[in-house]
Amino acid sequence: MEDKDIHAELSSIRNLMERSAKFISLSGLSGVLAGIYAFIGAGIGYNLLQGEHATLRERHTYNEELLIIKLFVVAVAVLVLSIGTGIWLSVRKAKRTGQSVWNAGSKRLLINMAIPLVSGGLFTMILVYRGYYGVVAPTTMIFYGMSLVSGSHYTYSGIRSLGILEILLGLLCAVMPGYGLIFWSVGFGLLHIIYGTVMHFRYDK
Repeated sequence: MEDKDIHAELSSIRNLMERSAKFISLSGLSGVLAGIYAFIGAGIGYNLLQGEHATLRERHTYNEELLIIKLFVVAVAVLVLSIGTGIWLSVRKAKRTGQSVWNAGSKRLLINMAIPLVSGGLFTMILVYRGYYGVVAPTTMIFYGMSLVSGSHYTYSGIRSLGILEILLGLLCAVMPGYGLIFWSVGFGLLHIIYGTVMHFRYDK
């Protein structure tokens, strides 16, 4: 067997091993759309905050609990839309490339990302319950970044860089109170759009 045939065979084996060990059906477009959803959610959140401040100035009443509920609903809507879009586009990409969405790689990815995500979600709910609203935004970014770093071993390596950036933004947000919505928009909006665009042209084309 010639050297080029051996190299081709080894490359084929390596690709098969990568396909079985890693989840490579992530769609870059899902990242772009998730970023757009985050920007829309941030805009709605900003309008809600401005509306409550206007009410405070004009009527001297301020329903903080109602505002938190509204913001929570917006955040959940963004999360559901992002996850739903990601699943749909990943399934579509997997079918197009002849891959299985539910394989060993996707199972490992789900488990490793779920641990910090669930922990962060529960911790965020505790913060809201205790009234520590100022650290909710940095907490969500830090735990989300940790989940990306944890899951990066089982999908595209670029996910790790995105996770590290989310963690750094979260830490910076924690020391700059009052700018949570801006940092949240950059972390979940701008970074997702940039990363999703890079992913799309690198892997989806």
